[in-house]
Amino acid sequence: MPKMPRGAAMAIGAAILLAALVFLFAKTAGTDFRQDSQALNLMREMRSLDSHWDDYAARLANDFRGTTPQSDFAGMIGRVLSEAERATTRESFRKELALLRAGLDEKAATFKAFREAHGRALTAAGAFDQELAELETLAAARAQARPGNRPGIAAIVRQLRNDIPRRLETFTTRAPELEQRVATLRHEAATADPALGEAGARAESAGRAFLDARAAEERAWRKLSFLTLGGRLDLTARSLAKGIETTLDDKERWRVYLFFYAAALLIVVVYLGVRVAQTQGELRSANEELELRVVERTRDLSQTLKRLTESEAQLVQSEKMSSLGQMVAGVAHEINTPLAYVKNSVSIARDRMPGLRDALARAERLLELLRGESPDPAELQEAFDGLQDLLSRIKRDRVIEDLDGLTRDGLHGIEQIVELVANLRNFSRLDRSKVASFNVNEGVRATLLIAQSALRKIEVERHLGDVPSITCSPSQVNQVLLNLLTNSAQAMDKPHARITVTTRPAGDGAVAIDVEDNGRGIATDAIPKIFDPFYTTKEPGKGTGLGLSIAYKIVTQHGGRIDVRSTLGVGTTMTVVLPVEPPADLASLAEGEQAAA
Repeated sequence: MPKMPRGAAMAIGAAILLAALVFLFAKTAGTDFRQDSQALNLMREMRSLDSHWDDYAARLANDFRGTTPQSDFAGMIGRVLSEAERATTRESFRKELALLRAGLDEKAATFKAFREAHGRALTAAGAFDQELAELETLAAARAQARPGNRPGIAAIVRQLRNDIPRRLETFTTRAPELEQRVATLRHEAATADPALGEAGARAESAGRAFLDARAAEERAWRKLSFLTLGGRLDLTARSLAKGIETTLDDKERWRVYLFFYAAALLIVVVYLGVRVAQTQGELRSANEELELRVVERTRDLSQTLKRLTESEAQLVQSEKMSSLGQMVAGVAHEINTPLAYVKNSVSIARDRMPGLRDALARAERLLELLRGESPDPAELQEAFDGLQDLLSRIKRDRVIEDLDGLTRDGLHGIEQIVELVANLRNFSRLDRSKVASFNVNEGVRATLLIAQSALRKIEVERHLGDVPSITCSPSQVNQVLLNLLTNSAQAMDKPHARITVTTRPAGDGAVAIDVEDNGRGIATDAIPKIFDPFYTTKEPGKGTGLGLSIAYKIVTQHGGRIDVRSTLGVGTTMTVVLPVEPPADLASLAEGEQAAA
């Protein structure tokens, strides 16, 4: 398993510590108990309403005159309960409120049944009292008519009429006595006076109905008495208060954890701060030493790069001069012009060097100030601003890119000899860096004209097809053709040498140029290497191995390719395929080369 980088491990550790701190802080964050306080107030309000409800039920149970007003305590408690459900966010409290609502519904149903039973008892009491009053009136009338009658019936009626409005609990204890009196009412009435028998029977029937209604009311009252919500309300309120207290205890415990964690974290931070200070001191010393090495290394690399650039320029120029020297034997006096072009490029490159040397000097001055024990901030800022301004100007003026382009122009200057021969108009008029519409047939004709001295002993066949113009750097495409023709000419070591140049459409918006020779061919294992820089199959001293490499680079920059088919002893065919529209960066590349020139 690969070892985790130290920086990544430290980042993960810091993230974990920070996450733990955030977690503890979140645990100790203040809690808004306003909803819980509101819920407790609502519970107290429901407790008060329930007490009033019980009192109201007790008054109703002993009211046989119908003077107690109607009150909807169940609805009022239900509305307060709904408000409490909306006010709380505690799930456990919600569950208890649900149980409380079930109890409220049960009590409301029981109270409704009790109120209905009480209403029936009131009706029965009124009917009984009316029958007793009629019996009492009739008994009084009969007593006046027959003075000898027994007076007992009147006393029984008065006692029963007095017992009707008694309180429910008192009435319950006297129920057996009342039943006995009602049961003897008809007998007593008939015994006192036969004419009172029918009235006594009606009174007895009304009395029994009254006793039954009062018994039903008593059963409903007993059930209602056991369904009080007070205990459950008190229990729910205590549960909510306990939950609030538990939350406060948890917050306090997490605050203690946060305190100790913050203290430990502070110790770690102080330790890390000390370590960072020590590391910064070591890093500062290492940076100073590294800066010295960088300056020395930069100087060495600059010198090495300069020598390599000069060597590469010499090699490429040697390659170009070698091939061009053979092909332009008749126009040697015009070589001075391309050489002057190369000289001009080198001169421009030399003119660019003072800016780089000035930048290096300013950088050394800045490093010198930085190495000082107490550098002057103003002087340090001035040196830094000067260096930054100079580097920005160098970057803005593309000095490095220009030097690179000028170096390439110097290395490839000889390749542009075809553009510099004044008496070959079709070749010399083409600007090396210009990207323009170009007909490859014209390029083939101009290149064959330039290379005619190298091809004078070789039969050259041209099959120029009807091809569309392409957008390219014409001089670079001519250079590719020149290199391929030169390479084919150098591969001829037998009589009847022949080179065939063919142009044709390649499909998919491309143009193909075939350069076919009947030379000695290329070995199969050597074909993948022929485009490598400095690779050559020629004898030592007869080639640098840059011709095909340069051609391959130009073609790939144009978005094309070079295909090679070769058979030893038979010959070689090299096919250059170029798109009609080149890549978008070709124009910017050409502009860079033009600026470098």
